[in-house]
Amino acid sequence: MNLDNVVAVRANKTVYRDGDRCIKLFSEGYLKALILNEALNQARIEETGLNIPKILEVTTVNGRWAIVSEYIEGKTLSELMAESPEKKQEYLEEFVDLQLEVQSKTCPMLTKLKDKMNSKISQTSLDATTRYELHTRLESMPNHKKVCHGDFNPSNVVVTSDGTKYILDWAHATQGNASADAARTYLLFCLDGDEATAKKYLDLFCRKSDTARQYVQKWMPIVAASQSVKGNEREREFLLRWVNVVDYE
Repeated sequence: MNLDNVVAVRANKTVYRDGDRCIKLFSEGYLKALILNEALNQARIEETGLNIPKILEVTTVNGRWAIVSEYIEGKTLSELMAESPEKKQEYLEEFVDLQLEVQSKTCPMLTKLKDKMNSKISQTSLDATTRYELHTRLESMPNHKKVCHGDFNPSNVVVTSDGTKYILDWAHATQGNASADAARTYLLFCLDGDEATAKKYLDLFCRKSDTARQYVQKWMPIVAASQSVKGNEREREFLLRWVNVVDYE
């Protein structure tokens, strides 16, 4: 296993390319259950027929866990948007179409989105009254069983030379309400400091899915709270500002 070619470095993992294989090597001490769950998510999503890198093996390298999957040669949608800003709207439309394709699938063995969000909200530093309100709001939202990516952003979409799109990183995949996943994507654009694109994205998602903007916005405080338990302090502060937002423009 060749670990000379580093593709990406993240807080708890390093990604390498070894020929036509992609090796995601996790840090020592990273929970085995989380790694195995990520591999299981990816294997289950393979069965939906979506274009994703196929799992090849789960192994250990010098005592550290690794997920080995197909390496997809191409550029991410975020790279393409940066290279050709004049085509950004076109790429954004393709991005939303791909998200809707994901959400058209079902995968009954995935964790339920509401269960995961309830657990995350319970882990926040928010006071008991706010947590109660968020749990109540979450339980009042409609139950759906659509595949939700959980981290759907342009850097997780690779476009090959023939235009085929592959979706990466299924660690956070769940089944649930598509509008919650859209709210997450909106907040990801905002976290990246690109509120103009966030607005365009939400407009496109609502138009293409025939979803009321107000409905997606109802998910914003819930999603922001559930995501605030991860990430750095700046991200937590930003997300927690959304928690008490009730009225939107």
